Amino acid sequence: MELNSNNHSVFNINFHLILVTKYRREVINDEISNRLKEIFKKIAPTYNITLDEWNHDKDHIHALYSSHPNTHASKFINAYKSAASRLIKKEFPEIKEKLWKESFWSKSFCLISTGGVSIDVIKEYIKGQGEK
Repeated sequence: MELNSNNHSVFNINFHLILVTKYRREVINDEISNRLKEIFKKIAPTYNITLDEWNHDKDHIHALYSSHPNTHASKFINAYKSAASRLIKKEFPEIKEKLWKESFWSKSFCLISTGGVSIDVIKEYIKGQGEK
């Protein structure tokens, strides 16, 4: 299999994923974001996904990832959202003050394939999130 400079298969597809907290509650700080990122990285290999960039704001995360074309993105995203919601609410019980029901994430998500823009442009955009 041919690899590009990032050790990804040349057949991989790059995606920009945005997940928003339920009711857009501002509950994501650096510690929670780091834990969310760890959970993403732990689940990703099962779905042939590699995380390339990560950042957050108080009510959402941005992830740039690559995956094999046969990967079912919705299955991965649902598995991630479920595991992350369960673990974050267990490990950070103070979140329950702002998110009193089961869900941590909004039901919807934004997933954009990145074919029209270079990966470096998207990485810079994600790195700039959360800055004023």
